[in-house]
Amino acid sequence: MMKFWVRSQNGFVMVAAILSIMVLMAVGLLVFTASTQDIRISSRVVGEEKAFSAAEAGIHRFVQNFDPGNLSASAASNVQVDPANDPDSRYTIGIPARPTSGPAAVPLPGYAIGGGQQWGQERFNVGVTGSNTRHNSLARLSVGAGFGPVEISTAYR
Repeated sequence: MMKFWVRSQNGFVMVAAILSIMVLMAVGLLVFTASTQDIRISSRVVGEEKAFSAAEAGIHRFVQNFDPGNLSASAASNVQVDPANDPDSRYTIGIPARPTSGPAAVPLPGYAIGGGQQWGQERFNVGVTGSNTRHNSLARLSVGAGFGPVEISTAYR
């Protein structure tokens, strides 16, 4: 009877060892999955920041080159932000357009000159897109710009 009891103990130890190995393997897979997921999330965040930074560079270029007399000259397509250090970040500037709703010009307080003239800013909307091809990320911004001061009194219209 003593031998029978020892044999059943040996079988139990083997089952317990297999179960403990499976539990340790599951914990290892969980740690591996969590760490690779953190790396993917970090990479995505870096890509989104680079795309947003490229869109900001596009906005700065738009502000510098904006000409309300030649709207299509303000557009740019697939421009590298920094070819030497980050060739994967690019921006695209759409063609500016006057807004479809709201006033075409906004008055500027304090610019009134005698004689009934009123001064303000003309409104324009433009879309700027920043992208980073290495991280496959994209940032689309809608920008409202004002150009002025311009005369907006009834004599101007």
